[in-house]
Amino acid sequence: MNLNPSWTRRAFLQRAALLAAGPLLAGCVAGRGTAAVDYLLYVGTYGPAEQDNIFLYRLNARTGEMTRVAGFGGGVKPGFLTISPDRRHLYAINASTDFQGRSTGAVRAFAVDPRSGELTLLNEQPSEGVGPCYISLTPDGRAALVANYFGGTISALPVQADGRLGPAAAVDQHQGSGPHKNQDKAHAHCVFPDPAGRYALAVDLGNDQILSYRLTGSTTVLQLPPQTAFRAQPGAGPRHLAFHPNGRWAYVINELNSTLTALDYNAAAGTFAEVHTLPTLPADFSDPNSCADVHTSPDGRFVYGSNRGHDSIVVFAVDAGTGRLTLVQHVGTQGKTPRNFTLSPDGRLLLVANQNSDNIFSYRVDAKTGRLTPTGFSATAPAPVCLQVLSDFTGR
Repeated sequence: MNLNPSWTRRAFLQRAALLAAGPLLAGCVAGRGTAAVDYLLYVGTYGPAEQDNIFLYRLNARTGEMTRVAGFGGGVKPGFLTISPDRRHLYAINASTDFQGRSTGAVRAFAVDPRSGELTLLNEQPSEGVGPCYISLTPDGRAALVANYFGGTISALPVQADGRLGPAAAVDQHQGSGPHKNQDKAHAHCVFPDPAGRYALAVDLGNDQILSYRLTGSTTVLQLPPQTAFRAQPGAGPRHLAFHPNGRWAYVINELNSTLTALDYNAAAGTFAEVHTLPTLPADFSDPNSCADVHTSPDGRFVYGSNRGHDSIVVFAVDAGTGRLTLVQHVGTQGKTPRNFTLSPDGRLLLVANQNSDNIFSYRVDAKTGRLTPTGFSATAPAPVCLQVLSDFTGR
């Protein structure tokens, strides 16, 4: 084999690992009726911009073992990732305060190699707000929705046919504040489409609101102005939102008062009504804590939330008739500051990214009780803050 002399040894070894893993990655789930062997795990981090800071791992679906395959340059703090519906492209925010001389963060588009999972940068665009922290795609994959935390804005960037991002077609500046010291102004923290694809829902930690934008077929994507879909308790600081698989219930985790609120969703109106709110912490814990992430299990029987400070995952059981929650368990994350976590597509594994201890741990999920048990496997990454697991990777 003739090697390009400009390749570094590190680049050569990485390429060799990708090529060796290619056949396995391309068929990471066995055919119908057989058990999954491997998943793909992409990890977004706050690692140094001059080094690889988006990582690809192979995740054993049966054991929870994670094996690093490759690393890629993601720019400044590529802390949140999303994958296109056809799995051909990955999009990452850059949680920066300056981009090309402007006071804004950025968003990057990458092509995903269908054989190896390797990422190739396509282009980047301003996020139209300082400190972007979340990105999602509309159901058709034709627009990226971005929440800019420090700027307090929501933006929609068109996705071109080749996967590249166009300049933002719509930007909305949130207004308002709250009683907590971290609520000096609006702080948009997540935005994504509802299950029916009618509305984009934006959770704002700074003004204690969930806002809903009607999604349109035009190039503006977001119909402005938005409506207030839900008002949280003052000072709660809603951060992330997760829908139940039935589309009628949703769960919002509140960063500032360490609670989780169950909601009924009116899909026609794009609004929520509170069912009840529960603490995410044990009654005897009084040290500082802030909540981060929330997910429902694929079968809809359980809801999970992360505590930073208590450094735990809280597990709730979902009442099948009402969507109300009952506490099941608190389990330690084996690290510091669990910023983000995710469940495998089959719901048998839960992975936790501990931002301040540079590690990722996997847990087995009890299908009957929802309880978590450590698998004994972990992986390292610099300040991991986002996990994306893929169950299929055919490139089709």
